[in-house]
Amino acid sequence: MHKNVNQLKMGTLLSYLTIAIQNISAIIYTPLMLRFLGQNEYGLYQLGSTTVSYLGLLSLGFSSSYVKFYYKYKVKDQEEEIRKLNGIFLLVFFGLAILSCVIGGVMIASADALFQDSLTTADVQQVRVLMAILIASMAITFPNIIFDCYITAHERYIFQRIMLIIVTILIPVISLPLLYMGYRSTALVCVNLTLSVLRFGMNIYYCLTKLHMKFQFHGLEIGVLKSVGTFSMFIFLNEIASQINLNVDKIILGAVQGASVVAVYSVGSQFNQYFINMSTAVSNVFIPRVNRLVAEKQNNAVLDQLFIRIGRIQYMILSAVLVGYLLYGKFFISKWAGDGYESAYYVGALIMIPYIVPLIQNIGIEIQRAKNMHKFRSIIYFVIALANLGISIPLGKYFGAAGTAFGTTLSTVIGNIVLMNWYYEKKVGLNIALFFRNLIQPSVILGIAAVEGIIVKHFFAVHSWSAFLVQGALFMSVYAVLLYFFGMNNKEKDDVRHMLKRGAK
Repeated sequence: MHKNVNQLKMGTLLSYLTIAIQNISAIIYTPLMLRFLGQNEYGLYQLGSTTVSYLGLLSLGFSSSYVKFYYKYKVKDQEEEIRKLNGIFLLVFFGLAILSCVIGGVMIASADALFQDSLTTADVQQVRVLMAILIASMAITFPNIIFDCYITAHERYIFQRIMLIIVTILIPVISLPLLYMGYRSTALVCVNLTLSVLRFGMNIYYCLTKLHMKFQFHGLEIGVLKSVGTFSMFIFLNEIASQINLNVDKIILGAVQGASVVAVYSVGSQFNQYFINMSTAVSNVFIPRVNRLVAEKQNNAVLDQLFIRIGRIQYMILSAVLVGYLLYGKFFISKWAGDGYESAYYVGALIMIPYIVPLIQNIGIEIQRAKNMHKFRSIIYFVIALANLGISIPLGKYFGAAGTAFGTTLSTVIGNIVLMNWYYEKKVGLNIALFFRNLIQPSVILGIAAVEGIIVKHFFAVHSWSAFLVQGALFMSVYAVLLYFFGMNNKEKDDVRHMLKRGAK
């Protein structure tokens, strides 16, 4: 148990280290990529990546189901059933890898029909090449899922995060020299393919040699596959909705506006992706614990404590990031991305402001799934996502990147905030009123720090990197000090002191 707690704490710390490395890498790497590739080819790169990302839906929600069924058998010490479960998932994911290649081929053949009105013939051909390489990378990802899930179920977060850190560092380290040598976007996706193969091989080695993962392919019961399939079906529906809400805007803009507008939207939405990563860095390491608590039939009071504890941590971090973006993001984007990306700031703001609520509640998604109560969420998200798709097409046509971002904002408020909080309270049994009451104190602290930032910015406008860094550091320092002394409870203060002591060692 002590070992698992250390894995959990170190996994969380390494997750934030990964995010820090990713953000630093993006700050350095993205503007260089924009300058080497140009706005048009960067837009093509994003368009190809976004289009192929929809093949990830072929996982059919199975990846989110593994941990639940693993703990169903683990708490009963049914090791043979776990081996059969591993066998079923491996066969399913290899089948999905083959299917992804087939569907990917159809997508490549259809590229001309989809983008002929907004892209040149040469651009369409370039998108096809990018898609072919990205499809190969996606096909490798599918069988890797079962090994990644097995590592998660064993709560071996240190290995997972170190591998992610290595890959994160290698991407720009390999890609930048290639860009300097004159290679284009094709080289970038080849790098991603190579690193996908590397990560797959390392996961297989770790699972087989360190965790002694075993597979059984005889005596497989069709009933288990049906149970997994039924459970996964609504997760799959939810993943379709997530893909629509997070990625379809780029495809819409590619079809009605062109590659340059896709590039602008991609820069703004990239900040929302960092936002999401910061949230899941905490919640992902608690997925096994949630499933274990539900499998052990713990009451809702225990789940409420975890829901509030994780939500407060996420809120303290994300709210500061959001206010920092609103205060200083416009200057940062103008200097970082360059001319022509001014509206990316508004894209980021429109998406991030409402998204903070579902992000600080995302451990609730795992509680729903562990309780097998995720059907409502999936249906609601799917309906809202279709509505988002419907309104984003005309909004994108007439208002560009900001228009499609507003469509996503509207769907987030209705689906993720209003309807889901009603469901959490009335059906899942979580105390939502108590959850939001626990956010009042840190919100007051955030408000004070925000006022400080606004006043300083009013008298000393941000026109240089030095002013940006000084004002940003001052805002974060005021927030951190006030939060520690007046916004955190004793347990949170103990955790901070513990992390600082570990860091000092």
